[in-house]
Amino acid sequence: MLIKKIGIDLGTTNSLVYLPKRGIVINEPSVVAVSSVDKKILAVGAEAKEMLGRTPDTIIAVRPMKDGVIADYKTTAAMLRYFVNKALGGVRLFRPEVMVAVPAGITSTERRAVIDATIAAGAKAAYIIKEPIVAAIGANIPIGSPSGHMIIDIGGGTSEMAVISLGGIVASTSVRIGGNRFDSAIAEYVRRKYNLAIGERTAERIKIDIGSAMYMEERLLTEVRGRDIVTGLPRTIEVTSDDVTDGIQNELEGIIQAVKDVLHKTPPELSADVIDKGIIMSGGSSLLRNIDQLITQVTGVPAYIADEALFCVAKGTGIALENLESYKRSILSIK
Repeated sequence: MLIKKIGIDLGTTNSLVYLPKRGIVINEPSVVAVSSVDKKILAVGAEAKEMLGRTPDTIIAVRPMKDGVIADYKTTAAMLRYFVNKALGGVRLFRPEVMVAVPAGITSTERRAVIDATIAAGAKAAYIIKEPIVAAIGANIPIGSPSGHMIIDIGGGTSEMAVISLGGIVASTSVRIGGNRFDSAIAEYVRRKYNLAIGERTAERIKIDIGSAMYMEERLLTEVRGRDIVTGLPRTIEVTSDDVTDGIQNELEGIIQAVKDVLHKTPPELSADVIDKGIIMSGGSSLLRNIDQLITQVTGVPAYIADEALFCVAKGTGIALENLESYKRSILSIK
C-alpha cells in the first residue's frame, strides 16, 4: 500500500490511528504486557488490557503513557511500532510520515521523547501538534478564522483548555486530570465509604455505567463486586450515581479552575466570540454525564459536546496531515 501518512492520538488510556481517506483504523487501549523475566513484549492494546490486574508474577501489564506523556520510552516505542505495523500491514515500500498529537503543556524534553519514539517505531518524519489544535480541527471548528473559539479536550490523562484564533493558541492551560484520575477517585471513594477494594477496570465501568458530573434527579444504580477490606472475602454492593459525583468532586474542581484560568487570560474581543459561539468539548471523558451542563453553570458560557467527541483528536491529526501547508504554523517540530 502506498499510504505514506499516519495520524496518531497517543493517549494515556487509548491510542487511535487515523489513515487519510480511510479514517480511524485502530482504537485500542494504551497498554503493553511485558515479561518480567526477559523484558519481552507479550501483548499490546486490547489483548494487554485484558491482563490488567490479572497477571502472574512473570507478566507485567503497564501503561507506558502517564498524564499524556511518555513514562516508559522503550515500551512506548514498541507500542507505536505495533500500531504503525497493524495500520499499514506487514509489507510496505515506504516509511510513513507520522503526526502525533501531544498535550499543549508538555516540556521540550517530553516532546523530544515523542519524536524519538516515533522515529524508532519506523517513521520517516515525525510531526508534533498540540492536542487542543487538532481537537478543534477534528470538531470542525474553523481555527484559521480571526475569531475566538474555545475547546476543552478531556482525555484519560490530561485536560486541555484553549482559546484558538487565526490557527494559533491565544490562551491555554493543561492540567493532568482526566478519566484515569476519575477512576482512581471512584475506587478510593468506594474503599472509604463501603470498605470495598475494587480494581481500576471496575472503577472505569462504574464511571461509564452510572457516572455523572452533577447530582441527578433519578439516581442510577449498579452492582459492584470487590474484596471486603475487613474480612478479605469477596462481596457485592450497590453503588449510586451520587456516589460517583461525590467521589470525583476534587477532580472536577481542578478542571473547572483551569477553564476559569483560560477565560481570565482571554483578550476581551475573543471573550465576546467565545460567549457567542459557546465552548466545544471533546475527548472521551467529556462524555461523562452532565459535564457540559456543569461547565455551562460555572462559566455562564454554553458548552456543547462535539460530534464523535472521542475521535476529534485522531480525526484532527489526519486532516492536518492531509493539509500540511495550511496548518504549518500550528505544527511544532519536524524531524
